[in-house]
Amino acid sequence: MADQTPLLGLPLLQPSQAQKHVTHNEALALLDAVVQLAVLDRGVNTPPVTPAVGARYIVGAAPTSAWAGHSAEVALYTENGWIFALPQPGWSARDLSDDRVVVYDGSGWVLPAQNYDNLAKLGINATADTTNRLTVFAEASLFSHDGTGHQVKVNKALSSDTASLLFQTSWSGRAEMGTTGSDDFAIKVSADGSAWTTALRFAAATGLATGAAVQQSPSDTTAGRLMRADFGYGPGNLLGPVSELAGEPTGAVLEQGSNTDGYYLRLADGTQLCWHSLSVGSVIAGGSGTWADPYSSAETGWSFPAAFVAAPVVTARAVAPTGLAPGRRRAIAGLGDISATAAAGVQVTRISAAPEADSFDVDLIACGRWF
Repeated sequence: MADQTPLLGLPLLQPSQAQKHVTHNEALALLDAVVQLAVLDRGVNTPPVTPAVGARYIVGAAPTSAWAGHSAEVALYTENGWIFALPQPGWSARDLSDDRVVVYDGSGWVLPAQNYDNLAKLGINATADTTNRLTVFAEASLFSHDGTGHQVKVNKALSSDTASLLFQTSWSGRAEMGTTGSDDFAIKVSADGSAWTTALRFAAATGLATGAAVQQSPSDTTAGRLMRADFGYGPGNLLGPVSELAGEPTGAVLEQGSNTDGYYLRLADGTQLCWHSLSVGSVIAGGSGTWADPYSSAETGWSFPAAFVAAPVVTARAVAPTGLAPGRRRAIAGLGDISATAAAGVQVTRISAAPEADSFDVDLIACGRWF
């Protein structure tokens, strides 16, 4: 007949055994040690000096004194001294020193492997429910990398579903960003949790932005709105072809150009300037050199380098050759009929009686509108 149980090693009563109560009491003491096993500490190598009856410890790897030779065993202090229980693989014990549960794996006491896969719900300092299956009640949550980068992924089943982050005040929505109802990325805000405004929306197909925070039309100057590239002006469209639609600018701010008829500058508001220096030839002494019969050049015309929408205002200045005496350079420039495309009758008249045939130029400026 065996003298101890196969699992706990409890001493068994033997036939005709004397002092049976000793064996019985030792078995009860061992049961008292390992049933509902909770120890005061683990990995301890030196027995405490004044242990209380019932104190239990998990002996460390290099025990001394009364614990020598009992590494990893459970030590129980009784009225008769220390007794030991040899653990079996799978035993578990709660260490009261750090409130951890440890398991004996056949060679030592270790923390049990933890498996949190397929949990129905998890509440951290809070109660989770069937909708909010992961609930965290804390001042902050930290997501960090495990070597390089880190992504937070929010996945949805269909494009028409919602994948978003919702920001609340007293459990009432105030801001939301994500793909709500489509694959466009949107940022929405609300003052009361009921009425929502889409501040920004980025089209999934193009990445272009729309929303209340973006300029709504070329004439929209609402404070705080972001300017659209096609409605506002910058280095890309400051200088280039100007255009308009129903009186509203649709092109660049400034357009400039030149041809054989001179230079022009068009402004987005419709203003247009043209200028040119035109040779009118010699002032011919064909008259008497008086106000009534002055000396004049032949008449010529100026075709504007860019057409106006109506006849512009044209000014002309007579430019004498360099080095002429005052009497010979004193002259005025005159104009004839003016249309949207040209100025006729450009002529220089000398206002002195100098008879020399001096060749004059005329500086011309026209100001009007191109639309």
